[in-house]
Amino acid sequence: MSSTSEVDGLAGVAAAAARWAEDLPRARRADLLEAMAAELDADADAIVADADRETSLGEPRLRGELNRTAYQLRLFAEAVRDGGYLEATIDHAGDTPMGPRPDLRRLLVPLGPVAVFGASNFPLAFSVPGGDTAAALAAGCPVVIKAHPAHPDTSRRCFDALVRAAETAGAPDGLLGLVFGQQAGVELITHPAIKAAAFTGSPAGGRALGALAANRPEPIPFYGELGSINPVVVTGSAAAERAAELGRGLAGSVLLGAGQFCTKPGLVFLPDSEAGQRIADGIAAEFLARPQQPMLTPGIREAFERRADELTVPELVRAPGGRLFSVSAGEFTERMADECFGPSTVLVRYRDEADLRATLAKVPGSLTATLHTGQSEEVGELARELRERAGRVLFNGYPTGVAVSWAQHHGGPWPSTTSALHTSVGMTALRRFLRPVTWQDAPEAVLPEELHEVPADGARVPRRVDGRWQPRH
Repeated sequence: MSSTSEVDGLAGVAAAAARWAEDLPRARRADLLEAMAAELDADADAIVADADRETSLGEPRLRGELNRTAYQLRLFAEAVRDGGYLEATIDHAGDTPMGPRPDLRRLLVPLGPVAVFGASNFPLAFSVPGGDTAAALAAGCPVVIKAHPAHPDTSRRCFDALVRAAETAGAPDGLLGLVFGQQAGVELITHPAIKAAAFTGSPAGGRALGALAANRPEPIPFYGELGSINPVVVTGSAAAERAAELGRGLAGSVLLGAGQFCTKPGLVFLPDSEAGQRIADGIAAEFLARPQQPMLTPGIREAFERRADELTVPELVRAPGGRLFSVSAGEFTERMADECFGPSTVLVRYRDEADLRATLAKVPGSLTATLHTGQSEEVGELARELRERAGRVLFNGYPTGVAVSWAQHHGGPWPSTTSALHTSVGMTALRRFLRPVTWQDAPEAVLPEELHEVPADGARVPRRVDGRWQPRH
């Protein structure tokens, strides 16, 4: 476990490294991100071996996760080189209908040292080398990471790979730090050198850390990805057209990775019809056929069984592969929509659209909502209903799996995230660790190069000048 003095020392050197990180030219920052990806690739065999030993997720899954992590770093490098994320804006001095206007130039700048709390269920993509770390580094912020206790050796090995790349790039001590232990996490998020924090984990943990961040003498942004129930709605037409396919697909999505995905379908709304029953039977058959999968830790397995036992919902299947529950829409309560992290889901049988909408009103905010429809079915109002409850709305697919891309949004209304405005996946994730600054009538010598009237070639970025968009200047 990291001592108080160790946490204080790491936060202090992170603060000292912040100026270097901010001033590093974007091209070199992009090179650094790519070098980190290369170091992870070079140490892939050892990283995957450690992660499999600590999490039992299996080599194929972990290699895919490591590939995603390296790809994510490289895609952030592309975003940094492009520079559009800086939102560079210039309004020249001049007359306006409101009177004379001064020269105004605006740019996003790094917040400073960021605390990142690693997740249990993705030891690579959402932990030490994961999206929060990559986004903060891309924004130009040093990062101090609190390792998750479920995979300490994996955390250390990945951290060492990132540090090797940083040292080769000439980074000072403090660009990256690593701490262990719950108390170290508390001390980290309350340290005055830390300017923002990102967390993926339980609602209870997120509430506690969020309160610490908000109650500091200088409150800081806290970006938490917490619980998510991820409702799936199957219309009557969809059930009639492809009941067998939906039964297999929904069961596969629920049981993927032993149900330890933040995007696992926790509620499945089925029409109370013969076709809806065929889907339920198909899901049940898959649950019965699957062997028990190891979960990340014995504690997580115990918490899953305890939470499943607490559900006041009739149990349809209790099998080694998972636990399946079923309830009518009329009997559904808000308590039944609490997340149960693990291989389970609740089937909710609805009579008609009015019944469905009344029940959806009891479902809290989620990362995703999914709608399965029939061919040429009109579902505009239902899709709008789901949009109000999620940050990503899927059609005729399954929510497990989050692509890393510019258009991705991995966030949603409370309790899925602490702010419905932010994402922890995709290129706009780095926006969390930036703040806007406007320079008024400033001499060019003090301006960031991206705001110079004629920037050098390496500083040219997309800009809005006097209200007009310039793709590249």
